[in-house]
Amino acid sequence: YQFKPEPPFVPGAEGAGTIAEVGADVTHLKIGQRVMAVGVQGAFAEKWLIDAGSVIPIPDGMDFQTAASLTLAFGTSYHALKQRAALQPGETLLVLGAAGGVGSAAIEIGKAMGATVIAAASSDEKLDFCVDLGADMTINYATEDLKASVRELTAGRGADVIYDPVGGEFSEQAFRSIAWKGRHLVIGFAAGEIPKIPLNLPLLKGASIVGVFWGSFTKREPEENMANGAELFQMLSDGILKPRVMNTFALEDYELAFDLMASRKATGKVVLEIS
Repeated sequence: YQFKPEPPFVPGAEGAGTIAEVGADVTHLKIGQRVMAVGVQGAFAEKWLIDAGSVIPIPDGMDFQTAASLTLAFGTSYHALKQRAALQPGETLLVLGAAGGVGSAAIEIGKAMGATVIAAASSDEKLDFCVDLGADMTINYATEDLKASVRELTAGRGADVIYDPVGGEFSEQAFRSIAWKGRHLVIGFAAGEIPKIPLNLPLLKGASIVGVFWGSFTKREPEENMANGAELFQMLSDGILKPRVMNTFALEDYELAFDLMASRKATGKVVLEIS
């Protein structure tokens, strides 16, 4: 997101817990209420000072681990697939980095919206996890040619929507496999490198490269975001979506959690618990 805070700072953009204090002008929240919140930084701490507008009460039946792992991944993925891609039932959705937090959310939401989902990840173990989430087909892009595999799995047609939180070398490979009038969603750059895609490619495919900045969307279009949140809560309540918290660590073991993420061994969401 081209955002680099000045150190020292406390990382962490989402969390869940119980309200300890409220500001004098806050009337819609109360001390002791169970909530989740999303911000820019500061969540990985025993106490988090955050704007009241970024705080959402959570249902009684939802545990803190689920609530803490819900906002960014599912909020981003739903906005991406609903507003930015206008994903339609029967379309093919290719998810890169499919076993990660946002990727796994995209699989579940894509299936809920009626798409055929191709999950792409870097190991067979991760792809087994994606199949458990509901992926229809899989590609191991550590051992298979991504472009050729997508073309083969779609009988030469290509993917209608590409969900790309990875960047790096895989973005162009994926885009070269896109269908006519396809939409390539730019989510982030987990690979570290921001790709440079030749602009003749979208011309030839009549395709779109679509930016997804959920954080900015929540501020610019708050009513639309609130509607998305209500729809996500309903899908969770109905059991259509099931956030997968695959690893939990105590706050003091944060280095182990970061190492798991940096080594690209994590599946689903990784949560820090604060006792």
